[in-house]
Amino acid sequence: QVQLVESGGGLVQAGGSLRLSCVASGGTFSSDAMGWFRQAPGKQREFVAAITWDGTNSYHGYLVKGRFTISRDNAKNTVYLQMNDLKPNDTAVYFCGASRDYSTDVNHYHSWGQGTQVAVSS
Repeated sequence: QVQLVESGGGLVQAGGSLRLSCVASGGTFSSDAMGWFRQAPGKQREFVAAITWDGTNSYHGYLVKGRFTISRDNAKNTVYLQMNDLKPNDTAVYFCGASRDYSTDVNHYHSWGQGTQVAVSS
């Protein structure tokens, strides 16, 4: 299994930006699709964005489309989530996951990081 470590979270005012990183070690990062999910207190983990193993295709959930961008650098074993125009409803713990399939389904992901907290103040 690939090991994943997220970073880059923090506290930001509404309208601000953050860039999350997820560094992979071991496993099959360069052949896995990657995704970002988020989980707010009392809510289920929800899909944010996914990217294919080679970075040629990506998909963003409707709540973040046009504001967030997923990307990856296989030479650095890293996937990124650039978050712009942040809103208080974006407050959550953000997780990256690795999957054999390019998927929006949380159940398709076989490895997860520990998460990084993002808090957006109004």
